[in-house]
Amino acid sequence: MVETGIDQAAIRHAADLLGRAHSAVAITGAGISTPSGIPDFRGPDGAWKHVDPSEVASLHNFLRNPRAFYDWFRPLLDRVLAAAPNAAHYALAALEQHRTLRAIITQNFDGLHQRAGSREVYELHGHLRTATCLECERQIPTQALLPRIRRGEPPRCSCGHPLKPDVVLFDEMLPRGLYWLARRAVEHADVIIVAGTSLEVFPVNDLPALGLRHGAKLIIINNGPTYLDGRAEAVIRGDVAIALPELVRQTTGAHLLERSR
Repeated sequence: MVETGIDQAAIRHAADLLGRAHSAVAITGAGISTPSGIPDFRGPDGAWKHVDPSEVASLHNFLRNPRAFYDWFRPLLDRVLAAAPNAAHYALAALEQHRTLRAIITQNFDGLHQRAGSREVYELHGHLRTATCLECERQIPTQALLPRIRRGEPPRCSCGHPLKPDVVLFDEMLPRGLYWLARRAVEHADVIIVAGTSLEVFPVNDLPALGLRHGAKLIIINNGPTYLDGRAEAVIRGDVAIALPELVRQTTGAHLLERSR
């Protein structure tokens, strides 16, 4: 172990696996963005700390009370918009530039992977770039709605119906086309990197197991345990913003990380 607390033997083993990969896939969760100042929804300081998510963040309750939803959503939106990519996001962008990483499957809706330079990103839980009218399906850029949201006014479409951010709420289905692409990516992956997720949320938590069934090797980088630790080739405990850049540096060379910043 070194001063960072990261297991260097595990890093070296993971780098050896990744160095021989040609179609790696990363699956990321809230833990990759917490170093950017976005709290983990389920953590002690997360967005669910003082509320029942089914009371504010389900489609049913959004339709019943858009104001309550936006009262909860507004501070989270401001934190996401103020956040910047961290070293872990840039590391994955560098791995994509190196033609080792083929896709990122993320549970996050913060857009930080794209801002770091990643191109092939499957946002299974949606994004904050737009909001959609559930009646006429008109789509509006979120930036155009910010003044109303910050005044405490739930934004409405010109047809009079509420505009819902294009994130996946409780009791909503994942985008079917994107989920199919994500499944296809892990089925063809030779290495799967799980980064910053405890693999508790279905159906995303089943994707690494699907990859294993198709012959992929698994690398897990997370602060806490996951249900697949025992089947992983390498498990790296610690801060993903430290461990992932070090893994990519040992795999590709530090100059790629520098160019991606």
